[in-house]
Amino acid sequence: MRYSSAFIPTLREHPKEAEAVSHKLMLRAGMIRRLCSGVYCYLPLGWRVLKKVIQIVREEMDKAGAQEVLLPAIHPLELWEKTGRIHDLGDDMIKFKNRSDKTMALGPTHEEVITWLVAGEVRSYRQLPLILYQIQTKFRDEPRPRFGVIRTCEFIMKDAYSFHTDWDSLEEAYRKMYSAYVRIFERSGLNFLIVEADPGVMGGNVSHEFMALSQYGEDKVVVCRKCDYRTSLEIAERKSPEIEIRKKTFKEIKEVHTPEISSVEDVSRFLNVPPQQLLKTMIYKAEDKFIAALVPGDKEINEVKLRRHLGVKELRMAEPHEIREITGGEVGFSGPLGLSIMKIADYDVKKMSNFVTGANKTNYHLINVNIGRDFEIDEFADIRYLQQGDACPKCGCELEIKNAIEIGHIFKLGTKYSQPLNAMFLDEEGKEHPVIMGCYGIGVNRIIASYIEQNYDDKGILWNRELAPFQFVIIPINMSDEKIKTKAEEIYQFLMEEGCEVLYDDRDLRAGIKFNDAELIGIPEQIIIGDKYLKEGKIELKSRRTRESRFLSGPGDILTSLSAG
Repeated sequence: MRYSSAFIPTLREHPKEAEAVSHKLMLRAGMIRRLCSGVYCYLPLGWRVLKKVIQIVREEMDKAGAQEVLLPAIHPLELWEKTGRIHDLGDDMIKFKNRSDKTMALGPTHEEVITWLVAGEVRSYRQLPLILYQIQTKFRDEPRPRFGVIRTCEFIMKDAYSFHTDWDSLEEAYRKMYSAYVRIFERSGLNFLIVEADPGVMGGNVSHEFMALSQYGEDKVVVCRKCDYRTSLEIAERKSPEIEIRKKTFKEIKEVHTPEISSVEDVSRFLNVPPQQLLKTMIYKAEDKFIAALVPGDKEINEVKLRRHLGVKELRMAEPHEIREITGGEVGFSGPLGLSIMKIADYDVKKMSNFVTGANKTNYHLINVNIGRDFEIDEFADIRYLQQGDACPKCGCELEIKNAIEIGHIFKLGTKYSQPLNAMFLDEEGKEHPVIMGCYGIGVNRIIASYIEQNYDDKGILWNRELAPFQFVIIPINMSDEKIKTKAEEIYQFLMEEGCEVLYDDRDLRAGIKFNDAELIGIPEQIIIGDKYLKEGKIELKSRRTRESRFLSGPGDILTSLSAG
């Protein structure tokens, strides 16, 4: 590609709207342009990189025995209504009515569609196992698009689905996909972690996330400094502290008037007590019963851990009218005294004494409340979000919380989709069973952003050979010098004939501009034709990443030198 005819609109300054490094550099390098919030155009350089990522994904999925399909982006809502996920996704789903006045949706994911497809075609155990995948655009009405292509409303995913007669078969496919993901992210040059995770609205009981470490990652992972404990913050556990409820000097319990003061911060300020001296009481509905969850005021309840502790599939905050019926007070004034529902407290609550709680009476709180004297706890459990420095549940060492970008997620779905969508098979005896499923997703666009987040310097991007839009950039220092121009053309033609990806900067511009653009775009190998060539007949081959140079005699030495290196 000749730079003079290429569409590479580089920018000298960082755009004001960009926060993340990848967002800044993708805009500056002319890879993407923002159409509107969360929606981006891929320019030629960006599209070249995106195609490389897609090719890596496709090669590894094919190698793992998956077969590629292409599913519709427009979905009828009845499928989503059958599985109940239309309520789970809520406003994230982009819906519209067609000319027949039928409500449709732009697909945010494809579990329902692929299950419908298999339900109509698979009849016998002889047709299973089966792994199908696609590389397709997804659509979600993201409430807070951020960080360029990391969080968008329109994005490309590789989603694969496996179908099985039994759990052993699913386990085999799960291991295959796990290994394929490792190869994909290693080939993409990413520094990543694999962590246990909560399946969330996808369903199932086992899942792993593949996380690329980045300061701008919106997900958080928990890592032990000593052992191999790795998990997402959502389900991260800590070593149970050895705390006994000790009867300290109990002060007299009192009711205090706190007019229209309900938040932890405001109550803490009004009563002049630290937030950790307040007991936060949250009312939840766990399937068909209500429970109260208790944590110190400076901690946050982890609803995923609470749900898993209770062993329920559905957990939600109680509605204001339900809280009034259960406690007798408005939201913000709940407390454990007098509650007839189950009370579950975090382990940290054991350390508390003479604390503040809601009085179950609007505009009132209680001070000097104590466990044992004033009320009892039904269960203690680890139900708060883990914090930096908490103890590892495996070895007791300190845990670290790191920011990361989720680039892949694999799930064991079981029969969550096959049962409501009637995806059944007949076994050897002619008995009917629901198909057992697995699901495996990769955020294709996020691989590019994650790579840049981990590979850049003060000049620009540092591409590896797998993802780089071009392998070589030819930089003639002075295009008005016929000798330099002729040699540059000779090298360009030679590399093109050898099947190399080459950007030839044939623009009649100052050398400084050419070097700045080459550094910004990040092409791995720079071929410089300048004073060294005029004086000694040597061309310079310079590594973008290491900045090391080799001086070569002719075009043929370029490929030989790289092979030797």
